[in-house]
Amino acid sequence: MAQQKTDVMEKLVSLSKRRGFVFQSSEIYGGTGSCWDYGPLGVELKQNIKRVWWRDFVQARADMVGIDASILMHPTVWKASGHLDHFTDPMVDCRACKLRFRADHVDAIPWVHYCAATKGNKFTIAGGEPCHHCEQRRTLCPACGKGELTPPRQFNLMFKTFMGPVEEDAAVAYLRPETAQAMFVNFENVLQSMRLKLPFGIAQVGRSFRNEITPGNFIFRTREFEQMEIEYFVNPHETVEGRPADEYWHDRWIADCLDWFRRYGLGEENIRLREHDPDELSHYSKRTVDIDFHYPIGWSELMGVANRTDFDLKQHAQWSGKSLTYFDEGRHEHVVPYVIEPAAGVDRALLAFMSDAYREEEVRGEKRVVLRFHPELAPIKVAVFPLVNRDGMPEIARKVEAGLRPYLNVFYDDSGAVGRRYRRMDEVGTPYCVTVDSQTLQDETVTVRDRDSMEQVRVPIAGLRAHVEERMGAWKRPV
Repeated sequence: MAQQKTDVMEKLVSLSKRRGFVFQSSEIYGGTGSCWDYGPLGVELKQNIKRVWWRDFVQARADMVGIDASILMHPTVWKASGHLDHFTDPMVDCRACKLRFRADHVDAIPWVHYCAATKGNKFTIAGGEPCHHCEQRRTLCPACGKGELTPPRQFNLMFKTFMGPVEEDAAVAYLRPETAQAMFVNFENVLQSMRLKLPFGIAQVGRSFRNEITPGNFIFRTREFEQMEIEYFVNPHETVEGRPADEYWHDRWIADCLDWFRRYGLGEENIRLREHDPDELSHYSKRTVDIDFHYPIGWSELMGVANRTDFDLKQHAQWSGKSLTYFDEGRHEHVVPYVIEPAAGVDRALLAFMSDAYREEEVRGEKRVVLRFHPELAPIKVAVFPLVNRDGMPEIARKVEAGLRPYLNVFYDDSGAVGRRYRRMDEVGTPYCVTVDSQTLQDETVTVRDRDSMEQVRVPIAGLRAHVEERMGAWKRPV
């Protein structure tokens, strides 16, 4: 049974700092709100997520190519895309404490209430619920409980900056709020340079920036984040298996993305599909489906797969005066492709993999914390220990470490009892621990201990790498 997710978020935040996954940005200066730094293990986990995503969705497919575009783009890009006019959230301010909130989220926030029925005692009440003493519902600021909220007004989420030495309107630029637009404005460049035929996709992994009104929940909603996005271009005049090509490929990408998250360890019970209602679709979307994950904060979006139709290419063609079409040789006509967009957040994926992998178990009367990462995602693949620091064991262990390091991320540890070393590696998700002991001195074998089952086997040093890689390839998510 999956562990109940009541206090898992607090435990993940604590573990992340203590073991070097995620730190508060600029912590020694009091921190920067909703900005996070990835530590030595966090950056390995993050790079592994991006690496396997790129390998599986770009390098392994003949219909995919990638780009890495500039964060700063021509400001007209954002006018053409609709971001200057539509990329807004409704915002309200507290007239007393001056805090700001998203108007459409404020009712779900736990709220402070000074209850008259209890002589003004202060209570914090769950979002959406009334006071159990006086039955009053929230009408004032949820944070201070005293100030009135202003009427909602629209707030653009793009960060504005200036290019050049003088802050003039002519030099206004924006930090990109998504990576997608770079793939649209480079459509013609990629099409011609790579001589591609529809359907094909352009992928990009990169940073985006959104000036969120109410960011929070650790790394779930931040102002600076990384995205893994694909723009998959299809011919709207074609059919596949009797269906319009865009509808077929939309469903195909939803299934492929869902399978990818399952393959790398997310449990079936923690992921689901959610269809967007017509009134919540973005201005460019014909249909959008989210892959939701059951985070410690509840069900929320892990990634989205949208059918953007031909909106973006037509908009950029209109505003730039450039033709962004594909010549259909069979029909002898130029067409504007439709676009299917699978878009995932790296940070949200990392949080999902961490929370799904987190387990607390009792082993021989002691608590064991373990992160059951898929071995390909685990920051450290193998830990190498000498059983004791004598009799030549450290020297052999160092040679074992050196032999594995060109192929796998290895960690060497000779500090403390071997049981404690196992626990430290369990807590950071290391799938295999290798111990050099007295038997190693006799027959050149080592003990390989499995993180999930805790079973141990003897393996010759000469075949250690092949043994570990074989087990990594055969890994299955523990129940």
